[in-house]
Amino acid sequence: MKHFPPAVWATAFATFVAFMGIGVVDPILPLIGREMGASHAQVEWLFTSYIAVMALAMLVSGVVGTRLGGKKTMLLGLGLVVVFATLSGLSPSIGFLATVRGGWGLGNAFFTSTALSIIVGLSTGGMGPAITLYEAALGLGIATGPLLGGLLGSFSWRYPFFGTATLMAIGFVATLALVREPPRREAPRTARDIFRALAYPAVLVNALIGLSYSYAFFTILAYSPLTLPHLSAISLGLTYFAWGVLVAFSSVVVVNWLLRRMHPLRVLVGNLACLTLLLVLAGSLPRSHLLVIIVVTGFFCGISNAVFTTLAMEVSPFARSISSGAYNFLRWAGAAIAPALSGWVGQTVGLTIPFYIAAGVLLMGTLALIPAMRVLGPALEHREQEAVP
Repeated sequence: MKHFPPAVWATAFATFVAFMGIGVVDPILPLIGREMGASHAQVEWLFTSYIAVMALAMLVSGVVGTRLGGKKTMLLGLGLVVVFATLSGLSPSIGFLATVRGGWGLGNAFFTSTALSIIVGLSTGGMGPAITLYEAALGLGIATGPLLGGLLGSFSWRYPFFGTATLMAIGFVATLALVREPPRREAPRTARDIFRALAYPAVLVNALIGLSYSYAFFTILAYSPLTLPHLSAISLGLTYFAWGVLVAFSSVVVVNWLLRRMHPLRVLVGNLACLTLLLVLAGSLPRSHLLVIIVVTGFFCGISNAVFTTLAMEVSPFARSISSGAYNFLRWAGAAIAPALSGWVGQTVGLTIPFYIAAGVLLMGTLALIPAMRVLGPALEHREQEAVP
């Protein structure tokens, strides 16, 4: 902990709150659908608009970060989230709510593209502990979001949005008061740098495989609540809180234990294979088993999150903001497709069919990872050698 000054802790807190905003909608999806008379496909646009705008904004958020500086970019992102989260709670229709969720995604893009760079840049213990702290904040945010959504959503579906806006305002004040720029500020970049980074084989391969994983991740997070309509908002909140606790635990504790004993790429292959199997089971076992399977997937999602984040920073020879922006642009693109497509398929074909589709997409990514080791492995080893003094 001595390696993390107050500015790092303030950024980690803001990261925690930012990722609460992703999961806060989970337990109130069925409730929003019932009260607004929206179909599954329409409700899923609350995630798709959010993630699609976030993916597109990644093309410019890293660029903005190098021009405005990390602190100003984070404040811009946090301010946008406060505004659009408040508007979400005031929404008169599902269309308006999906639109302002897109604005929320824009704010989150500016924040998340910069937060990791700030944490890494201001920490004094190296990249490993800094990424661990970032993943802990991310995992705990994803875990706490559904719990907050379930607790406040039991009174009204609007309250979780107002609660998130309030917490983000606190994060804004903490960032304004405590965060400072890293001592080594990155040189100004252009949007062309993002595409130049994606032309680098290791960055492109890692992002494409991350895309397949993100599709599966958001099928679990964004779609699966609609397969549990018999649960109340608070019960759904507790379910996804348990899922998120496993995400946080495995991304901080388990993954470090594994990486001390195995190569990161071998860890990733085995982990994605296990997650693929769980998605097949989610589609084939009786509905009574679905809740347990969903919770267990959190364990493997946490490991994947941490390894993919590490690879995104380690295999790239580019600046941190450009590396993060390139990786996140491509992988969030996969995530944006998952909610809307899953909602439509589940409504028109069969409730559990989206789990089979997610398993197929993830299987393709897992199989692609095996030959991709020839690209990712040397890039990872080269960067590790460069880091040795």
